[in-house]
Amino acid sequence: MRSKAKALTISLAIISSISLQSVLANETWKKQNSHSRVAKTDNLNYSQIVNEDVTRFQNFFVKKFPNVEFEEFNNGVYAIDSESREQWIEMEDFPPYELAVDEGKILFEQKFDNGKSYADCFPDFKKGVRQNYPRFDQKTNQVVTLELAINQCREANNTAPLAYESEEITSISGYLAFLSRGNKFNLQVNSINAYNAYLAGKRFYYSKRGQLNFACSDCHIKITGTKLRADTVSPGLGHPTGMPVYRSKWGELGSIGRRYQECNKNVRAVPFDLQSEVYRNLEYFQTIMSNGLEVNGPSSRK
Repeated sequence: MRSKAKALTISLAIISSISLQSVLANETWKKQNSHSRVAKTDNLNYSQIVNEDVTRFQNFFVKKFPNVEFEEFNNGVYAIDSESREQWIEMEDFPPYELAVDEGKILFEQKFDNGKSYADCFPDFKKGVRQNYPRFDQKTNQVVTLELAINQCREANNTAPLAYESEEITSISGYLAFLSRGNKFNLQVNSINAYNAYLAGKRFYYSKRGQLNFACSDCHIKITGTKLRADTVSPGLGHPTGMPVYRSKWGELGSIGRRYQECNKNVRAVPFDLQSEVYRNLEYFQTIMSNGLEVNGPSSRK
């Protein structure tokens, strides 16, 4: 217990010693959090507002890491940490998620009792569909992630949904992501309801929580590129592109929702349920911030 407390004290000391002014200018911070109130009118150009957010967000990381090509940010921490990158490249020679992708293909091709399959729900799967998720469904007024869409497909075919983070659903998601590699994210926000979902995700990203009073942005914007304990903090740009992800500490594939839960626990906050509206909106915001980057999931991380 003493060693854990000491490590926590060291980590907090590292964070507090970093000048926030040198990492993110106050004016940039204010601009990034503008338009954060719930929209109540259709007279706004939501697409333009969001695209301005995307430009500011991405420009911050491009300026922060001038030696990193924009396209490389879909590789997470391996885009900015050369030592870790070498180990990762070696790992990718025999990727630990390979068997899961093969299993996902088998599961995807299985027929439901009515004779249909996942292909009936994802007719363009061979061209790639991962880049289209999460999407905002105008009919149900909610953000639909790829994992939610997989279960919606099952339910539409009178088949029980899969447990989130089960081997089956992460394998299917991994297979669809694999087929989508090279496709670029280009999610658009074109309605008041979609914009409010986007704003909800944005507020969560910048809001502090937990006993440690941390926000997602504290780690992945303010101190990105620095060491937190033994690890380099990854940039916020590109987080969703490699999902689902095989993490060494998990020993299996997991969704970005699982990662959200883990981060909330790390700052001593009560995590939300997997595929909760809160996490789906957060994934929506983060993915939009990564517009223009290629899908490279499933991926492997520490």
